[in-house]
Parts: sequence; structure tokens; C-alpha cells
Amino acid sequence: MDIRYVFNQNELQISICGELDENSAFAVRTAIDRVVSSHLNDGPISVVLDLSEISFMDSTGIGMLLGRYKKFAKRNVIISLKNPSRNADRILKMAGIYEIMPKVS
Repeated sequence: MDIRYVFNQNELQISICGELDENSAFAVRTAIDRVVSSHLNDGPISVVLDLSEISFMDSTGIGMLLGRYKKFAKRNVIISLKNPSRNADRILKMAGIYEIMPKVS
């Protein structure tokens, strides 16, 4: 699992690479929380999670995404999902995630 981020003009883009499952969800959650929290003092931000390099995602990954949404929605942080891999996109559609976290390109 590899996580990279770029902060530019109040947009935090976080790229998640690898598998998002029970084995990696805790590390991904911790990294996202740390990065987002460190930029909240800079004013309002939006978060774009780039999922183009996700090779596998299961229900634990969905739960992790929902948890981030709930946590940061309280602080008016908008989270969107960018370029999900084919496998991730299928799971996200089935779970109805795009109704609360929009898909962007």
C-alpha cells in the first residue's frame, strides 16, 4: 500500500495505491486522517481521493471511506473520488457510495 498526497489551492489530492482491504484499511485511515487534519488549519479544503491505482477493494475499504466521509463532513470537508479503478468503481457503484461522495475525473 502506498499513499501520496499533494495540497494545492485548498484541494488535497490523496492517491491510494494497492489493495484497500482488511489488511491495509487501518494504515490508510490513519494516513488520510493525519494528512487531512494537518491541512484543516489552512482554511476550508476539499479532499479528492484518487483511486486509479486500487488493485482490490472489499467491504472494509468501503467502511473506511464512509468513516472518512462522516468524520470530515462534520468539519465541512467535501470528499470526492477520482478515477476509480475498474474493480473499485464496480464496488463503489454497488455500495451506492457515489450518492454521498461524487465521482470526478
